[in-house]
Amino acid sequence: MSSKDLSIIIVDDLQFSRIVVKTALKKAGYNGVRMADSATEALTMIEQKHADVVLADWMMPEMDGLELTQQIRQRDEEKGTYTSIILFTAHDGVDYLVKAFDHGVDDYLCKPPNPQELAARVNAAARVSALQNDLLETSRQLETTIKNLEKMALVDELTGAGNERFLTNNLKDHLLEASTRRGGVCLAIVELRELDDIATKYGDYIADEILVSQHRRLRRAVRPTDIVARMNDDTFAIIMHHTKAKDYKASAIERILSMINNRAYKTTAGNMNMTGCIGIHYYRGDEAIISHDVMIKAAYNKLMQARDDLSLSIAY
Repeated sequence: MSSKDLSIIIVDDLQFSRIVVKTALKKAGYNGVRMADSATEALTMIEQKHADVVLADWMMPEMDGLELTQQIRQRDEEKGTYTSIILFTAHDGVDYLVKAFDHGVDDYLCKPPNPQELAARVNAAARVSALQNDLLETSRQLETTIKNLEKMALVDELTGAGNERFLTNNLKDHLLEASTRRGGVCLAIVELRELDDIATKYGDYIADEILVSQHRRLRRAVRPTDIVARMNDDTFAIIMHHTKAKDYKASAIERILSMINNRAYKTTAGNMNMTGCIGIHYYRGDEAIISHDVMIKAAYNKLMQARDDLSLSIAY
């Protein structure tokens, strides 16, 4: 970054001091210099346009340089940016230097500053700012990449359950095994009737809390070998494999429904009573093998049947 591109703010309650510093910086080739007569005005300027370097007097009325540094660091944290900060002080000694660094100051200069030293320190501070902001931007890009990879992976980010891809892969394997060994596969798709209304009334955050709890309940309601996955925003799917087709029992599904209906879901907005509806499709290995898409579609059709009929909680 060239000196012409730098955004610099000088903060001092004394006009003469501000002008001396600005003049020295302009002679050194720094043109993007703004002046503020208080820390409050400087913070307003930063909101209007990010500053690469802030040069502030340590002793100022209302808010001193250390307090201003803390405010800028808080803003940097919220915005994902970095601002280099240099304090001017009449103090000398190691104790003041340590105190300044402990408060997040990058550098400090004794007043009045030597013009050549001032220009050199600003140049160094600008390099620190540019490096930190480059690192922050790289970090943001990595986070975006990781999120995209997570979507392609097998785990639902919110609940920790398997995602739809995970379910599809496992369903294919279970159908093939059941067909080969004459076993059975049950696919149950579970939905909470009131979830959309709760999201509308209380917000998605509360709905997300319920979904996390829903996954935990489903996991406790089924066998360790059963597969639990989140299909989309408000439905979960469960794969139950049986070595023998006759081992399938409707009571296993009824137990899941009971865990949903009989106890309220605890959220930060209060306890929420929910009712579940479940669509079931069962594949017997002595039948002609079906695809995972056909299996999922059949279970969804049953779910729609249970959803539309309020007197029906489970559709087989």
